[in-house]
Amino acid sequence: MNGRFFLDTNIFVYCFDDNEIEKKVRALSLIGEALQSGKGIISWQVVQEFLNVSTKKFVSPLKAVDAKSYLQKVLFPLCAVFPNLNIYQNTIEIQEKTGYSFYDSMIVASALSQDCSVLYSEDLHNGMKIEDLQVINPFV
Repeated sequence: MNGRFFLDTNIFVYCFDDNEIEKKVRALSLIGEALQSGKGIISWQVVQEFLNVSTKKFVSPLKAVDAKSYLQKVLFPLCAVFPNLNIYQNTIEIQEKTGYSFYDSMIVASALSQDCSVLYSEDLHNGMKIEDLQVINPFV
């Protein structure tokens, strides 16, 4: 393991949630650490999920110009995983082993593909170990 960590989509969503201040502060801290250290990564899936949620489902959806700016300054610099056959094959295997949904399994497969030691996510089982990857809910 190389000390890399993976950030799930919910981390980015909480950066814009003024109703969950503690989670917002923690999420901003994780993203700042990811950008500063170069050890935090995301996948194309996180980019797509975040842009979809932030431009349609937020209480105050991001305007196109703001979404494009966030994409350029935050999401794209962290994006290290793009679709390939191995990701999809590993997703299916992880789904079978863990019972996670296809898309949650794809997040795990993406993190494993980059030898991440930690996956920060509120959506998966806190403390679960999948191969050499530890799932951590940063909000507990």
